[in-house]
Amino acid sequence: MGRAEDRRARQQGGRRAAPRRPSGTPSAPVGAESATVVGPPAAQGGRAAARRAARSAGKGGGKGRIRRLFTWKKILGTFLGTCLLAIAAFIGLYLYVDVPTDNAAAQAAQRQSNVYKYSDGSTLARDGDVNREIVDLAKVPKEVQRAFVAAENKSFYKDNGIDLKGTARGLLNTVMGKGAQGGSTITQQYVKNYYLSQEQTVSRKLKEMVISLKVDRQLSKDEILAGYINTSYYGRGAYGIQAAAQAYYRVDAEKLKPEQGAYLAALLQAPSQYDWAVASETGKKLVTARWNYVLDNMVEEGWLDRSERQGMTFPEPKEPKPTAGLEGQKGYLIELANQQLINQLMKQEGITRSQAEAEVVDQGWTITLNIDKKKQAELEKAAKAQLTSKLDPKKRKVDGNVQAGAVSVDPKTGKVVALYGGVDYFKHYTSNATRTDYQPASTFKPVILAAALEESAETQDGNPITADTVYDGTSKRPVVEDGSKVGFAPENEDDRDYGDITVQTAMNKSVNSVFAQMGVDVGMKNVMDVAGKLGMDTTNEQAVPAQTLGTMGASPLQMAGVYATLDNHGKKVTPSILKSVEHNSRAVELPDPIGEQVISPQAADTVTSVLTGVVDDGTARTSVANNPKRDGQKVAGKTGTSDDNKSAWFTGYTPDLVTSVGLFGEDAKTHAQTKMYGAGGEPRVNGGGFPAQVWSAYMFGVTDPDARFDLDTDQGAAVQPTWTPTPTEEPTTEEPTTEPTTQKPTDEPTTQEPTQTPTTDEPTETPTTDEPTDEPTDEPTGDITLDPVRPDDDE
Repeated sequence: MGRAEDRRARQQGGRRAAPRRPSGTPSAPVGAESATVVGPPAAQGGRAAARRAARSAGKGGGKGRIRRLFTWKKILGTFLGTCLLAIAAFIGLYLYVDVPTDNAAAQAAQRQSNVYKYSDGSTLARDGDVNREIVDLAKVPKEVQRAFVAAENKSFYKDNGIDLKGTARGLLNTVMGKGAQGGSTITQQYVKNYYLSQEQTVSRKLKEMVISLKVDRQLSKDEILAGYINTSYYGRGAYGIQAAAQAYYRVDAEKLKPEQGAYLAALLQAPSQYDWAVASETGKKLVTARWNYVLDNMVEEGWLDRSERQGMTFPEPKEPKPTAGLEGQKGYLIELANQQLINQLMKQEGITRSQAEAEVVDQGWTITLNIDKKKQAELEKAAKAQLTSKLDPKKRKVDGNVQAGAVSVDPKTGKVVALYGGVDYFKHYTSNATRTDYQPASTFKPVILAAALEESAETQDGNPITADTVYDGTSKRPVVEDGSKVGFAPENEDDRDYGDITVQTAMNKSVNSVFAQMGVDVGMKNVMDVAGKLGMDTTNEQAVPAQTLGTMGASPLQMAGVYATLDNHGKKVTPSILKSVEHNSRAVELPDPIGEQVISPQAADTVTSVLTGVVDDGTARTSVANNPKRDGQKVAGKTGTSDDNKSAWFTGYTPDLVTSVGLFGEDAKTHAQTKMYGAGGEPRVNGGGFPAQVWSAYMFGVTDPDARFDLDTDQGAAVQPTWTPTPTEEPTTEEPTTEPTTQKPTDEPTTQEPTQTPTTDEPTETPTTDEPTDEPTDEPTGDITLDPVRPDDDE
């Protein structure tokens, strides 16, 4: 038998076929066995099956094992088992956790005043006592009660006290560290306020859920609602609706109108952010939207007549009452300290703003500020001497509309060492130091130059943008891009034409037309990106050429941070008023105010170099460079005056300190933005006027006169000084030209910065080109720019 036939025989029956007999061999007798059996048929078939199974295993055995492991019976059994375990655990938890005894009194007793200290450890202030008064629900108008239900939990009267979906989401977020989110019912919030704490832990959330279920069974809905509105924190130190009604509307809770109740209900989401007296424009928009949301929900639920709703207007609350310990500047300092602590708690613990506020107010914190007591006193003194003492609202009505704010920052550490928020916290609750609703105007121009240098940008002609690049300073010159006009042609101040001028001179004179074109040359998206990196809030701001005029909102705190970053050679500075925070039951890790490198040191230092020209030969020359209190301090800075004279700024710095001063026109009654023309007896309030005078009076008394800028640049006025001489009374035999000289500066930069006033009585036509000597000269050694414009004109 051949091998193939033998293999087929084995596969078919397990028997070996009898070999063929040679011819002539007798056949076997009838009935005898004709073949020898190799093995039983069953055994042979089993081997074949094993081989087939082995082959199948090589191809799909892994899948088979997975199918055997995850059968639908096993999956269903595991699911049911898990559910039974969860139910058993919940039943055990339900039986184990009891509703605590009355905890509100204990919590009130545990509340302690926060202590605020100066940087040297001396006490700045202590906040006040707890302001809480319980009121029966029957005394609260029905529509006011329902405003709270409409705001927080429309299904309150129907649910069993918990929101399973919201609670599950909250538990998951807590486990994953994603922070808190909304979804709690009124019952859950009441339990958290009345029986538990604000901590964000899984155990606390599970307790909250169990206690809420039990409370919903034990108490009526009215009792729960009464507990909720009587234990919630409303801001202004007020706990409970009675205290809130007095704090915001000077009435008892029973006298509240539906629209007032809707505001108080909306307030609970973010009390300090939504307090109308101190809210930013964004905060006011948000609380107005939430107020409308509450009233619309009331109409939807049939709790408020639609016609009555349509006739309602937003009920602006009264100004806060004076609180002991917050007079003068103290209230502004404490407000910023609390806000920065609240922001850090939100970030660190993943809690909501309202929860963080409840964790800060009256919780026994010891908060040490970076405020330097001496510098703080000097800043207050300067504001009074150079501004408020010169304003007379009885003589000039506009003087009553002038608000001032200032922030002083150490550029090496990011510490806020002094702050001026207004004349008095009790007279003007909005801090002018942190408000962001006024334009920074031309103090934004250094940001444009920084972006140009950082991006290595070029003009439309392909020339690199440097301090010496020449632009057309003609007023109302149309801005062009790729040969086409972009529809923007800003006017220079007083519609003055400058002709061809360098970037340095354009910064000195604050020429709008030059920086409008530069912004387009750089790319407005790049400009806005750099602005954001430096510390400005560019959220929702459009990258359009009009931004080159500084039209976005900014605060002195923000601008101090931007210029501190420039002073710190491009390393991000985020100003912080907090030095340390201490609590007996928790620790808070404060972030480092000094961040990463956001622009190159060369770009930052070049901007600083250029800004020294603004002081020595520009719009701040009279108030800063020629100030008699200046004791050799090296200064860089920029003035700014907004459209219609609604804001005026000077933000400047020495090597060791940055200070931003802003003046804002605000109607004393309506708080709307208004013009400052004529204030203080001046035709127009410019950045080179009151703001620069306040800055100088403060800075020249607290900074090191021997400090020098350490600049990594070969551009700008600090290394190539400019000077605009004052014409003499006696004319020379040759009339000085009004055009800048064409003589180039010497190859070697000067080792000394120019002094304030040249020693010669008459200007010469050609500046000296002598190499710098070991002894400093009074006359600058760079180009003399004979510029016909007044040095104090802004923008």
